Amino acid sequence: MKRLDLIFGERELDAMLESLEKAQVPGYTVMKHVTGRGPERVVSEDMEFTGLGANAHVIIFCEEELLQKIKKNVEPLLNYYGGVAYVSEATPL
Repeated sequence: MKRLDLIFGERELDAMLESLEKAQVPGYTVMKHVTGRGPERVVSEDMEFTGLGANAHVIIFCEEELLQKIKKNVEPLLNYYGGVAYVSEATPL
């Protein structure tokens, strides 16, 4: 089983979730208002308070076969709006 972490601008959340639905992802976890520090800038307290510059974090657990469908659908969004996607191994308890 694989774990896919998507981190991108919160403003693009609806578009990202729509692309996941098109890929027939059966379920996912969404965390809104994710902040942190990237290579380009430091997130300030103002951003945490107002939500300006906040990100969303979507976590998906799926089989390898579904990853290619997901990639096809989310890659254009990540390329256009920015964001990152990482795949790792996931072993159920």
